[in-house]
Amino acid sequence: MKVTFLGAAETVTGSNFLVEGAGKKFLVDCGLHQGKFEEELLNDEPFDYDVNSIDFMLLTHAHIDHSGRIPKLYKDGYKNPIYATKATCDLCSIMLPDSGHIQETENEIKNKKRKRNGKKPIEPLYTVEDAENSIELFKEVEYDQIVDLAPGISARFNDAGHMLGSSIIEIWITENNQTKKIVFSGDIGNNDIPLLSSPTMIESADYLIMESTYGDRLHLKNDQKANLFLDIVTETLDNGGTVVIPSFAVGRTQEILFELNKIKASKEKDETFKKEYETLMNAKVYVDSPLATSATEVFEKNMDLFKPEVQKFIKRGDNPLDFPGLNFTQSVDESKALNMSDEPCIIISASGMCDVGRIKHHLKHNIWNPKSTILFVGYQAPGTLGRRIVDGEKKVKILGEEFAVKARVEYIEGYSGHADQEGLLNFVYSFTSQMPKHIFLVHGEPNAQETLKGKIESTTGIGVTIAKYGEEYELNEELNKKQVCNNPIDKQKSRLDILNKMQALEDEIEDMKHHLKENMRLSSTSDEDMVKLNNKVIELRKQIIDIMNNK
Repeated sequence: MKVTFLGAAETVTGSNFLVEGAGKKFLVDCGLHQGKFEEELLNDEPFDYDVNSIDFMLLTHAHIDHSGRIPKLYKDGYKNPIYATKATCDLCSIMLPDSGHIQETENEIKNKKRKRNGKKPIEPLYTVEDAENSIELFKEVEYDQIVDLAPGISARFNDAGHMLGSSIIEIWITENNQTKKIVFSGDIGNNDIPLLSSPTMIESADYLIMESTYGDRLHLKNDQKANLFLDIVTETLDNGGTVVIPSFAVGRTQEILFELNKIKASKEKDETFKKEYETLMNAKVYVDSPLATSATEVFEKNMDLFKPEVQKFIKRGDNPLDFPGLNFTQSVDESKALNMSDEPCIIISASGMCDVGRIKHHLKHNIWNPKSTILFVGYQAPGTLGRRIVDGEKKVKILGEEFAVKARVEYIEGYSGHADQEGLLNFVYSFTSQMPKHIFLVHGEPNAQETLKGKIESTTGIGVTIAKYGEEYELNEELNKKQVCNNPIDKQKSRLDILNKMQALEDEIEDMKHHLKENMRLSSTSDEDMVKLNNKVIELRKQIIDIMNNK
């Protein structure tokens, strides 16, 4: 049995693993690479395997960093089954066509520029039609049922508690009269996600491939994050500002709606709470994302997957995803109207990392306003606009314009759908019947992975490997390793270095332009300062020429 790591290796997106055993080849996940420009380049690269040689695929969940290249797989010729839970199939039926629409729209913009430059048009990564056609390959499986996939290969999908329909997948492969069990954790859920049950604890495995997103930190607990959320929201509303929540359309949006519902339904008598509660009751809440609206409908159709206490909530006749003051916007005009109003409100909009979608318009109209708050509730990948804001950048570019970040910026990690370090360690400790012989860490940044690796090894004695792109491991006692392909990013390093240098120069020039304009307005630029500035411009020009000549 072999496993090859072809995504989410020393990074958090692009999950894609090739497994070979019992005479078959199959994939676990096929996600989009997101975040840094160099990682997104990987999406355009050919797959590192013959698509026609893949017998079937297992999908842990619907998030785009796990499912987003399935339409490309289909476009390249894959026509075999994709096994996933019913909720995952339902969500992919709306998320993948939405992703296809984004691919087409962004490609259309690129082709307009290419046409102006006399270049031939290029194809999108995939189209809406490719995405819709790929949905026909999906085969529904139920939680907790062992499914025979091929002679000598069976699997069981277990609730991962990460998002609706998410799974931890156990796989049994029998070769030469010997059965080995490999477990793919997918994304392991946070124990106190408002709507969903806690992750299933798995008792035995020979090998474990595990995510490590928050391997170096702990989340706020549920009562702390709910109070913090309420404080941030009401303080902003009292200040006459807007609370802008960049939210993943599927998962975080529905959890925030439920949290707001719970707060609005509370009967506490504390005076401070009563004041905050009154402020919240009077506020309008807008979900400005067609995808989030559709996803919320999918959640409403799959409420049987919610945790027991939420089921009780539903049996009392209360819809946990609806409450007074909640509005779903659909049209572009409705979305624009939100930014034309001075009424304090809460706007929940996708995308969660602020790189695409309507959220960019809401940021443009609020990020400069000290009265408003940008409230992050999910993981922000390196290189994204969301990550730059969270990391404290004072100026950011949004839709081609530069804005000073004057709004209050908050990040409540406790709403993340990913387990923190404690949750990840508890997942490892749950293997009470048979501990894994070896653990491979994926889906994490280097610091988080190194920290978690040290914790696991020191507390369990289990060997841990941080998987690298293109590494193939034969799952035996020796764990024979082979580099079967190189990371395509490595071929682009010299070009990426030049790009980074050009970006640094661009930032410096923008700062110089800003200071010069201010000085001209104030008439405070001396002749001596102008000489210095001119010399600096000449030096920057020389640096640009050197870069273009690749010196």
